[in-house]
Amino acid sequence: MSNELSLALRERADLFDLLEAWSERGWLRELDRALARFLAELDPGASPLLILAAALASHQLGQGHVCLDLAATLAHPDFTLSLPPEGEDPEEATLLPSQVLAGLSLETWLAACRGSALLEAEGAPLVLSGPCLYLRRYWDYERRVAGNIAKRLQAIADAPAELSSRLATLFPEPLVLEGERLTDWQKLACALAARGRFTLITGGPGTGKTTTVVRLLALLQEAAMAAGAPLRLSLAAPTGKAAARLTESIGGQVASLPVAEAVRAQIPSKVTTLHRLLGSRPDSRHFRHDAGNPLPLDVLVVDEASMIDLEMMANLLDALPAHSRLILLGDKDQLASVEAGAVLGDLCREAETGGYSEATRAWLEARTGEPLADPSLLPGDQPLAQHIVMLRHSRRFGSGSGIGRLARAVNRADAQGARSTLAAGSEDLHVLRLSGEQDRALERLLLSGLGEAGAGPQGYAHYLELMQAERPGQGEDLQAWDGWAGRVLAAFDQFQLLCAVRKGPWGVEGLNERIAQALQRRGLLEQDHGWYEGRPVLVTRNDYSLGLMNGDIGITLRLPEPPEFPGATVRQVLRVVFPRNDGSGALRHILPSRLGAVETVFAMTVHKSQGSEFAHCALILPDNLNPVLTKELVYTGITRARRWFSLVETRAGIFEQAVQRRVERRSGLREALEG
Repeated sequence: MSNELSLALRERADLFDLLEAWSERGWLRELDRALARFLAELDPGASPLLILAAALASHQLGQGHVCLDLAATLAHPDFTLSLPPEGEDPEEATLLPSQVLAGLSLETWLAACRGSALLEAEGAPLVLSGPCLYLRRYWDYERRVAGNIAKRLQAIADAPAELSSRLATLFPEPLVLEGERLTDWQKLACALAARGRFTLITGGPGTGKTTTVVRLLALLQEAAMAAGAPLRLSLAAPTGKAAARLTESIGGQVASLPVAEAVRAQIPSKVTTLHRLLGSRPDSRHFRHDAGNPLPLDVLVVDEASMIDLEMMANLLDALPAHSRLILLGDKDQLASVEAGAVLGDLCREAETGGYSEATRAWLEARTGEPLADPSLLPGDQPLAQHIVMLRHSRRFGSGSGIGRLARAVNRADAQGARSTLAAGSEDLHVLRLSGEQDRALERLLLSGLGEAGAGPQGYAHYLELMQAERPGQGEDLQAWDGWAGRVLAAFDQFQLLCAVRKGPWGVEGLNERIAQALQRRGLLEQDHGWYEGRPVLVTRNDYSLGLMNGDIGITLRLPEPPEFPGATVRQVLRVVFPRNDGSGALRHILPSRLGAVETVFAMTVHKSQGSEFAHCALILPDNLNPVLTKELVYTGITRARRWFSLVETRAGIFEQAVQRRVERRSGLREALEG
């Protein structure tokens, strides 16, 4: 009997034994296995192939996919479970999905799914759309997002009065970079967003997304105030770290706007998180603001939109009044959210080509005076394309920047070009190739950087040496101690090691331990475990009671404790010092015992680094190809660096293979929107 028939006719007990084995190996979550059992109880007659598909669909959600594509699963069965697992030799794996599904055809699998109450009863928990299997909740999210966006695309908002003259005031000079007159896409983005209720502005690092949105808000607010009443504006971001960064960068730009002080006063300078904006309810997936209790807003700008997952986007769109403008900012080429969905990437799939209709093109040129003559721009008539602008000119990474050239080559999936850029050499690019462990070479990079102190990229020894050398004396006041703590935090921010994976010798867990031990051997740390002075920690979950957000980084320092009574000896105790998320530069000191959801952060995953930037960033790739290794991950790692980027290779060829692969998150959002 063929494997196809034997699997289709397998006893349920055998199937559950298989799922249990996968769960024990860490290939399948316990949640996925529990769902399979629950569904089997709901429909005792359901085919084992349908129950298997449901378990895999649940697992795919954990990998960021909205649905299970049965055809793609049969083409690459092991990648469905994100195999090989981190830190595991794939050659030693048994019971692989590729072995279990060998010989199974798509037609047989689809036929086994049809007819079950799990799919066809009213309110059934599963939905089969073509070859894609959804859990009902995510099918509903996808349809809600598509339907809401479609309505916003059709509801053209009135452009502000005197749009052309207002744009000329905000953009008084033509864009000239490196001596060449270029199309000002920031100006075009402001014009396009001024006439729509849904706008996507995408662009890489340094292309001016923040500058664009500040001028857009000034444009909208000035026109509204001239008409009689200010708009209700709000700025938000998916994480506390991203919100803090936008808060820090927006204040100075608002102050320099060429508009009246009264207008500047009506532009928000603080950025909130999406969870706070919507009013998250403890221990619930629901929010205070929803379709029945919408947000009191006329304009909402959301930064770092690539990090918004499908569920959050559905909740956000539900809570936004129909008349409000929604402007999403983000880099479409970055990694998508950790949770299921890649909304920005799905929507901005063809942003480079423009896709503007003749009417949109003529309207933009007439209002802005900017030519749209680039031969790479292709005409189109899709409604979504008329609401997307891609910013194309980086002020941070010009033509002479090695980081910029490398990022562009990786983005094109040009592995040979990326390698040539690394080989050509550049002051801001460095490569370290390891053979085996090579602890000495890796330790030098991570602890000492690549240059002499103060003359080049630093490593982790820098902030600890500063911590020891500049510690205030016992009699110094609290202002002196805060100044010292701020300098330590700034010094730590100069360097960050990024990892592609969490487990294994080249993952976050192993490298955090190795770096702490190396720093202790150098006498820079008093210990390498538990709470110790100099320990950097990353917040992994929002804690509103402490004012800490997921992604915040703090340093553990020994600080003086106010004496209990005059004349008492001043004791020094460990506190974790975090910068406040309001752009003020102020610090907060928190007892380690109050911090539950934190981890050591000498190394962090590339995913966790989104929304952050570091002067010197090093990306270490593991020695086995893993499904997480894609051009999006490499690009995101590269573009976290402001001045220097170091690539650490543990095995030849992994970098090139990663650059040639891209994230392919399964969803039907774009198709639902265009259908």
